[in-house]
Amino acid sequence: MSGPIRHIVMWRLRGDTPQERAAARAKVKSAFEGLRGLIDGLSHIEIGVDFSDVDYACDVVLVSEFTDRAALEAYATHPEHLRVRQELADLRIARFQVDYHAGEEPPALAGSQPHRRREVVAGE
Repeated sequence: MSGPIRHIVMWRLRGDTPQERAAARAKVKSAFEGLRGLIDGLSHIEIGVDFSDVDYACDVVLVSEFTDRAALEAYATHPEHLRVRQELADLRIARFQVDYHAGEEPPALAGSQPHRRREVVAGE
C-alpha cells in the first residue's frame, strides 16, 4: 500500500522539578517545530505538550505525516532530523512510536457484527 504515512512519537522526558520538565517540553517542541519546511516529503508536523500531568502520560507527542513510506525512511536519516535527535538525546527517558498508512480503515474483526443499539420500551 502506498500513500500518506502518519508517524506518531511520544516521549517521557527528564526533569526533577516541574520547571525542569516544562523546560524540557518546550525545548522538544521548539526543536521539532524547527523542522518545518526543511525535509522533503514531510507534509505535516504538529507537536503537542501534555498539560494533564497525570503520572502515566507522556510529556510530548509528535504527529507528522509524510507523502509516502520512502519519505518517512528518508526522514530517519535526514541531517536536520539527526541534528534534532542528537540535541534532545539527553532529555528522553522513554520513547513510543506508531507508523501507519493515513486514512487506512482498520481491519474488521473476524465474525464481528456492527453494534446495534436496542431501544428499551417501557413495560418490557
